[in-house]
Amino acid sequence: MQISKDNNPALLLIDIQKGFENIAHWGGERNNPDAETNMEKLLVFWRTHDLPIFHIKHCSTTSNSPLAKGNIGNEFMDFNTPLVNEPVIEKDVNSAFIGTNLKEQLEQKNIDTLVIIGLTTDHCVSTTTRMAGNFGFKTYLIEDAVATFNKVGANGQNYDAQLIHDTAIASLKDEFATIVSTQKLLDQVSHT
Repeated sequence: MQISKDNNPALLLIDIQKGFENIAHWGGERNNPDAETNMEKLLVFWRTHDLPIFHIKHCSTTSNSPLAKGNIGNEFMDFNTPLVNEPVIEKDVNSAFIGTNLKEQLEQKNIDTLVIIGLTTDHCVSTTTRMAGNFGFKTYLIEDAVATFNKVGANGQNYDAQLIHDTAIASLKDEFATIVSTQKLLDQVSHT
């Protein structure tokens, strides 16, 4: 699979919100401290080349969640503040396609290639990536522009954040998305 600017690829920025800066709330450990740096590089590239950008925002229906509407954590991280011409898709479930018009907006703009970044690897990033692949989009997941937190399993075992991230990526690889790094993607798109 090749990606180029000619494909008019859309950048989906999933749940890059201030609520995820509260690492203690989400389990106490997070992987990939460089994720936001890579997210910003991709966002700047997309803006510079006037490619389509969609900001996805999680609006939790749980009132005490940092991501609930009205909480400061619901706001986008500062580097990710949408510009006027960049659509914001609000959701209250894991997939950016459920209960939203994202698919319709992509189809109206004849977009068939998606580049997915954001938070968190095993929840909203994974669910959206799976649905994008199932809908037939050419989907790229940028493995170093996503991150997640540690999780406690059914038997009380703590699984570290990197393991959760790695297994989520492995589950998506090839079946739902092409997995690439930020630099590899930028190199490929820059040379087209």
